[in-house]
Amino acid sequence: MSNGREKNSQQTEEKTELKIGKPSHYNVFLLNDDYTTMDFVVNILKRIFGKNLTEATQIMLQVHKKGVGLAGVYPRDIAETKVEAVHKMARDNEFPLKCIMERKND
Repeated sequence: MSNGREKNSQQTEEKTELKIGKPSHYNVFLLNDDYTTMDFVVNILKRIFGKNLTEATQIMLQVHKKGVGLAGVYPRDIAETKVEAVHKMARDNEFPLKCIMERKND
């Protein structure tokens, strides 16, 4: 005969496993325009995205030649912050540079 305490302790020991998926990541792109200088784009890539001069120059050339360049891949909240920072810095320097984010297909 089992008593109520044994049954309760067995129920208490059962653990519920929560499955937490990896957060979605977003590609952050810079878009080409006819007015923003190449030097400014390199500066954005260095200051906001932490790129070194070589990486920043390569991405800037991709933006210039192909119309778009991948600046980085980040979780959503960080990607949103980067996009806002680019737009603010461009606006403060009177450039029309645009930056967008798109969900990455994982």
